[in-house]
Amino acid sequence: MQAIKCVVVGDGAVGKTCLLISYTTNAFPGEYIPTVFDNYSANVMVDGKPVNLGLWDTAGQEDYDRLRPLSYPQTDVFLICFSLVSPASFENVRAKWYPEVRHHCPHTPILLVGTKLDLRDDKDTIERLRDKKLAPITYPQGLAMAREIGKHSRAQVEEERVCALGWWLTLPVLPSTPTPLPQTLLSSASLSLSPSAVLGSVKYLECSALTQRGLKTVFDEAIRAVLCPPPVKKPGKKCTVF
Repeated sequence: MQAIKCVVVGDGAVGKTCLLISYTTNAFPGEYIPTVFDNYSANVMVDGKPVNLGLWDTAGQEDYDRLRPLSYPQTDVFLICFSLVSPASFENVRAKWYPEVRHHCPHTPILLVGTKLDLRDDKDTIERLRDKKLAPITYPQGLAMAREIGKHSRAQVEEERVCALGWWLTLPVLPSTPTPLPQTLLSSASLSLSPSAVLGSVKYLECSALTQRGLKTVFDEAIRAVLCPPPVKKPGKKCTVF
């Protein structure tokens, strides 16, 4: 059975722990408790394949900024979470979480997940946000964010391939020894990679840990991101923190 490590990151109180508990136990916890690297494990079937899914919870508070990356090594896929009723947590995807994940794990697949879907249409929640001149995050907004950070990822991957190609072209070659272009660079020579063919693409999903709407889909897609990656990828996509 293949083992997959999935790490969940995002601001405190966006529902990361509830997400994991609801998925693994079918029970929604009644209280919010700040999390410090609680781990869960689930044996699941996706597309007929058995998988041991290791789920790593993390603390989003700033106090844990130096400790949190200790859970990143050997990660197969990240879930960057934000609350659909917390615009601040949504903005932190761009300002904090995506940069942090990409700094430590440049090539590990990412899924962007909007949590607390059940509250987006809740009248009291909408009114409370309106009093602060705010509004819930819409699906198009979440999708636009995923495309934005996915575009950044693709640009980063392409830049690295260009650098690698440039490095190869500077290597000395003896006239009698023809040196073929390395296979890993062949697809980069044209510098015209399609978004669907690059590991940097980011999928956007929404779910509710309370009602479990969309919950199973989130983790199924996380597993698929590892089992069925895009055709063009860099070798060794697991995260390694030095």
